[in-house]
Amino acid sequence: MALSNIIKEIQDIMRKDVGVDGDAQRIGQLGWMLFLKIWDDRELELEITEQDFISPLINVKWLNSDGESRISNDLRWRTWAGNDEGMTGDELLQFVNDDLFPAISGMKIIPLSSDNEVLRSRQMLISSVFNDSFQYMKSGTILRQVVNVIEKKIDFNDSRKRHLFGDIYEQILRDLQSAGNAGEYYTPRAATEFAVQIVNPLLSESILDPACGTGGFLTGAIDHIRSRQISTPAEESILQANIHGIEKKPLPHLLAMTNMILHGIDTPWGIRRDNALSRPLRDYTDSDRVDVILTNPPFGGTEEDGIEANFPANYRTKETADLFLVLIVNLLKNKGRAAVVLPDTIFFGDGIKSRVKELLLSECNLHTIVRLPETVFAPYTTIATNILFFEKGTSTKEIWYFEHPLPDGYKAYSKTRPMQIEEFELEKNWWNNRKETEYSWLVSIEDVKKRGYNLDIKNPNKKKQLEGHPSLNLEKFVTSKNKRVSEIKRLIDTLRKTLLDKSE
Repeated sequence: MALSNIIKEIQDIMRKDVGVDGDAQRIGQLGWMLFLKIWDDRELELEITEQDFISPLINVKWLNSDGESRISNDLRWRTWAGNDEGMTGDELLQFVNDDLFPAISGMKIIPLSSDNEVLRSRQMLISSVFNDSFQYMKSGTILRQVVNVIEKKIDFNDSRKRHLFGDIYEQILRDLQSAGNAGEYYTPRAATEFAVQIVNPLLSESILDPACGTGGFLTGAIDHIRSRQISTPAEESILQANIHGIEKKPLPHLLAMTNMILHGIDTPWGIRRDNALSRPLRDYTDSDRVDVILTNPPFGGTEEDGIEANFPANYRTKETADLFLVLIVNLLKNKGRAAVVLPDTIFFGDGIKSRVKELLLSECNLHTIVRLPETVFAPYTTIATNILFFEKGTSTKEIWYFEHPLPDGYKAYSKTRPMQIEEFELEKNWWNNRKETEYSWLVSIEDVKKRGYNLDIKNPNKKKQLEGHPSLNLEKFVTSKNKRVSEIKRLIDTLRKTLLDKSE
């Protein structure tokens, strides 16, 4: 069964519980349960691979609301959730409400062992995840039903299935749309994988996604580097230290932490919950800058009052995507590389929008724009999007555009017919041997400036595509139509003349 269907099954069960009100709460409830389940699966691996491994969820010392010290013997998922005939009803509810939640959220106050830095770090990490989590359910019996589905049907121990974590987020996003939360779109795995392959992050480089969502770009970079450059534990440590992400919202941040753990990042402190736009641009120093940025920042939304004041006056706007583009340019090191997914709306517009593009083109070499079909993000939105590839340090002299075509026989992408990584072979084969084709074209910086920095430049070679299809060639169609109309008129005139002759 697809993970998205399992998540739907779980949420259908939750709807029977009077304590869970709406999709947003159901999703939040599911989030912390998935985290504990996946953390437990990870512990099973660590017990084998790590000498003297100690679970951060055993013998947890914490303070209750009265300031009294308590110890919870075993909070691991396998202990209280692993047996489908284990505690249920009021016993389970009491355990979760009075032991599990307060212990996990409070254990950073009295860490079990201050001299065991690895253990302490893991305790604090788990505690931080639960700071914004809530236990909404009121029925221990229904809670047990949910636990049983998660335990029996969700298993990421097979590394080949770990990328399917995105399926969970896709289902959650569909529910978030119905819950009235717009502006977040799951980036198709094919698009993230293509962007990572092109940017080709290296083990020695620092990597950032300043709007990381559930971490799709970052896990793509992790997999890319591991498969090519890592052969020792020391190299693995370097990789883990170089992965950085920022996410504003609690739920995606929780899922990002879960996703990192799922991909072997045991203490992903590099993933912060924050608004990347909330720090004044002038406060960034060279130590904050990174080699690689891979991101799909939120678009179509506006920022809260005061955020724009963190940016120079020339670039102050409430539009989230514009502010992120300014931030990304600032956060790149000299010769740093970026792949950024942005909507068409970033391409046109005067005033601040024009100045943002001028900044990008003057400080970076925007060498390639891959224009994606409108339905890439369906069913969430049909807004046209693009992947911008650029490098900081030299100004743009020319921009290559590549219009990604829909596969043969497709009118649009859909849930059942999503974009596939194999489709990008067209771009990859073209990348190092560039020339104008029916899908690609070159634009000089002079032409861009003449257009007032409008980057919404249509494919001038599309006519070549149409010439091969007479039924789509407007000129031939009109000519053929005119000939037929003339022929019809001639026949009508002939018929009229014949009838008149007969009447005489």
